[in-house]
Amino acid sequence: MRQKNGFKKGITDGLPICIGYFSVSFAFGVFAVSNGMSVIEAVLISITNLTSAGQLAAVPIICAGGSFIELALSQLVINSRYLFMSASLSQKLSSQMSVVQRLIVSFGNTDEIFAVALSNDTQLEARYMYGLILTPFLGWTFGTLAGAVAGNILPSVIVSALGVAIYGMLTAVVLPQIKKSKSMALCAFIAIVLGCCFEYLPFLSSLPGGFAVIISAVIAAAVLAVAAPVKMQEEENACD
Repeated sequence: MRQKNGFKKGITDGLPICIGYFSVSFAFGVFAVSNGMSVIEAVLISITNLTSAGQLAAVPIICAGGSFIELALSQLVINSRYLFMSASLSQKLSSQMSVVQRLIVSFGNTDEIFAVALSNDTQLEARYMYGLILTPFLGWTFGTLAGAVAGNILPSVIVSALGVAIYGMLTAVVLPQIKKSKSMALCAFIAIVLGCCFEYLPFLSSLPGGFAVIISAVIAAAVLAVAAPVKMQEEENACD
């Protein structure tokens, strides 16, 4: 049990995530600096947050001088999935883990770490989770640092091109789900239409960008929850 759930095993399992995170966070570092943030500010965001979509949404709000309420609500909507992921992961954690240890694990419970953790067929001990979280955390932090530094020294044309990479990453995450599900495609389409309305319609364009994202996401999700609810049988088949 110790060998299977040890710290070194966690480090090993987290290495592929670390490599992937470095490239994504590099793009985030470039994006943050290109929007007016300093290298230190960009790195501090990545140290205290492990959420690519949340960080991407936060940068424009912060740089535009948005309110704390706008920032908090956007993060609540975008990162609400972690609540359910943590509830699911808690069933796999060792009963001997303390509340403090569980809080530390919850900080690093990203989509990829969650997937790797649940693939284990045994209860997860604290030292394994620490190792599994550590390598992705380092990859995310140092990738942001490298991207932020590069954003300050590279020509503006290259920085602009690299800044698009973060959107490419999000597109790569969303497209496979859209191809699998018509409901997901419809949800994305509704969100896009609403986003365009907030951008171009005179009576809506004055709304801060953060609130526009929140409203678009909530409305799109609510419409699909009513029009195409996920059935329990479908969820069970997906889990199998």
